[in-house]
Amino acid sequence: MITRSMKGRLFIVLAVATGIIWLFASAWIFFQTRSEVEHVLDTRLQEAARMVSSLAINGDAVPSRTSRSDVQTLPETASYERQLSCQIWSLDGRLVARSSGAPNESLGNEADGFSDQQVGRETWRVYAISDSAKGIRVLVGDRLGLRERLVTDLIKGLLWPAMLIVPLLGLLIWMVLGRGLRPLQLMAADLKNRSVDDMTPLDVTRTPPELAPLVNSLNFLFSKLETARRHEREITAFAAHELRTPLAGLKTQAQVAIASQDAEVRTRALRLIVISVDRTSRLVRQLLAIARIDAQDGVRRTDDVNLGQILDEIISTDPPSGSANVVLSLALYDLGFATNRDLLSLALRNLHENAIQHIKHNGTVKWDAVRVGSSITISVDDDGPGIPDSELPLVTSRFFRGRHKSPYGSGLGLSIVQLAADKLGAKLALKNRSDENGLRVTLSLSTL
Repeated sequence: MITRSMKGRLFIVLAVATGIIWLFASAWIFFQTRSEVEHVLDTRLQEAARMVSSLAINGDAVPSRTSRSDVQTLPETASYERQLSCQIWSLDGRLVARSSGAPNESLGNEADGFSDQQVGRETWRVYAISDSAKGIRVLVGDRLGLRERLVTDLIKGLLWPAMLIVPLLGLLIWMVLGRGLRPLQLMAADLKNRSVDDMTPLDVTRTPPELAPLVNSLNFLFSKLETARRHEREITAFAAHELRTPLAGLKTQAQVAIASQDAEVRTRALRLIVISVDRTSRLVRQLLAIARIDAQDGVRRTDDVNLGQILDEIISTDPPSGSANVVLSLALYDLGFATNRDLLSLALRNLHENAIQHIKHNGTVKWDAVRVGSSITISVDDDGPGIPDSELPLVTSRFFRGRHKSPYGSGLGLSIVQLAADKLGAKLALKNRSDENGLRVTLSLSTL
């Protein structure tokens, strides 16, 4: 079974790679050493032949001796030369002299130079040199069997230490891998010993550069988890606080309606119950919307939308309170593009509800849109009190309720719009109207 251990897999890869390199190196050493040794041995044959030829020319051996019994035995000079066999022949084919280890048969009848000769049952490597002036031919050779043993022994002497080093090299690789992977083990131990609530970032400064991307990704994940948990705690605490009041009011008004004999009092209590239920329903819907947006990782822009149709649906399902006037520009019905319909509808619904809550009595909410190049800007104007300039950067924060807060609001509407805009890649902007009282909110989206 293939190991899943990173250390084991790295060790196998490095060990196999080292083994392959060692095999190639051994093969190279074998052939290179063999070639060099054979060249050295051939050079030795050549030098020995020239030396013997020189001695013979100087008179130590002459071709005047004709009988087999008169064949001279050449002296041996050193143990290094004992592997060599030497013969001196006259040019007319008579053996003049030979070394003690040389055979009586000729080592070769080939031309001068190197040749491989079969003498009896043995193969010889022979070098021949002739001197026509003295009438002699010198043959120097060594047995290929001895030469092969010499080469083999030499190569074994080189490779055996390398073979003994291989296990030590494997142990060294294992130890180095263990030390190299130590930061991962320390990181794993740190994460294992953490409590569930500990989202402290890992220390990047003490991390090897190779692990920095992993550590940064983990820290980014911790940050997202911490943000999600914080939002979850905020939503839970806010829901517990905000739902307590309307639920208590519902109970009180229900008790009043049950206990009262006055029809007008009962009607008023029931009307207040309806208002409380509406506010509670809106609060729950907004909390669920925030949870749904937070859970989305990305947005697929696959829906063809029409702004006028979306706003018609919003107004029909959530009609304005009182005598508020809602004006939709005709340009809204002419603009169609591709985006995420659910998120866009959620953003527009909360913008509409926010405007309705803050307009004055018999006030007006105006919707408009304009396309500029590849961008569409949606705007909504109300004639309410506006927002103090100091609070404009804060109103998109969760649960923020400013100076002109509505009794029916929860501080979540604009934060939902901001979340949806971020998911859509849109830009949300708020500013007080300069021509008259009220607030203008714009939502700019790219159609690319």
